[in-house]
Amino acid sequence: MSATEVITGFRSAREVLAQSRTLLDPALRAAVDTLPPSMRRIAGYHFGWWDEQGWATTADAGKAVRPALVMTSAEAVGGSAAMAVPAAVAVELVHNFTLLHDDVMDGDRTRRHRPTAWNVFGLGPAILAGDALLTLAYDVLAATEHPRAQEASRIMSAAVLAVQEGQAADLAFEKRADVGLAECVGMAEGKTGALLGCSTALGALFGGGAATQVDHLRTYGERLGLAFQLVDDLLGIWGDPAATGKPVYSDLDNRKKSLPVVAALASDTTAGRELAALYHRRTPLSAADLVRAADLIDHTGARTWAQTHADEVLTEALHHVRSANVTPRATAELDAMAHLIGRRNH
Repeated sequence: MSATEVITGFRSAREVLAQSRTLLDPALRAAVDTLPPSMRRIAGYHFGWWDEQGWATTADAGKAVRPALVMTSAEAVGGSAAMAVPAAVAVELVHNFTLLHDDVMDGDRTRRHRPTAWNVFGLGPAILAGDALLTLAYDVLAATEHPRAQEASRIMSAAVLAVQEGQAADLAFEKRADVGLAECVGMAEGKTGALLGCSTALGALFGGGAATQVDHLRTYGERLGLAFQLVDDLLGIWGDPAATGKPVYSDLDNRKKSLPVVAALASDTTAGRELAALYHRRTPLSAADLVRAADLIDHTGARTWAQTHADEVLTEALHHVRSANVTPRATAELDAMAHLIGRRNH
């Protein structure tokens, strides 16, 4: 019998996600319903609730990992998932603000197997809808009157700024040939890690956690975010389009300097130099070029490095769960969430 099997009420990661979604969805819809009609229409489409004409649909709405982390962290410190729902809604709104803007900046035409919002409604309206979601996130936090809502708002502001700094670095990398691996890791820590760390910190705050618990759970989320990005970058090259919702080799086609790509370019190998020549070519890459680029990254050892580093960072995240002095059930569930998020068949 495994350790998790003897913990009363232990939920698998998928059960955590499903139960969190049950609490999240009504509150998220209620919040979005307060938006002006033009913003609400685009937001609802982006969330997968309806099509471009406004008819109800059952499109993929994503896993809502961040709200689940908020609620699980609240329970971990002795609170309830229900008391953390406003924080979960706020985090999900911020996350989708970043997605709407990322799709515009990256020129991505599909997300979750559907045309992106900007592709349907236009660049300007999609940007404004993202801005509306960010504004709404702060309104949701302020309306709770939770005694630690102001602290939560400041944590969220710091996370948003870190995400934006990470995104700015990501965009700048596209025009640079000399991106170092350390600064690429730093970019990922901001762009992805900051919001996951915010999620777990807000959950601990709304659950009534002590300062040390908030700090440890925030670091758990931040490290988990880096593991998530490493795996996401691997999937952006070698992932199955049926699972990722994006075309095969999409990151390579967009010449993204993702973590495996930068590791390969910095490898000082023959394969790395050939990859650099491909990446810096002015003409579009052919299908054969994309296959070759993926093979070159693999040959430099960058694919193995990314897989190994994701596992190492995941181990660090789990260490912080244990240092947070939470219940055995919470430890098991946060472990399960970490393995779901930080592995994803990489």
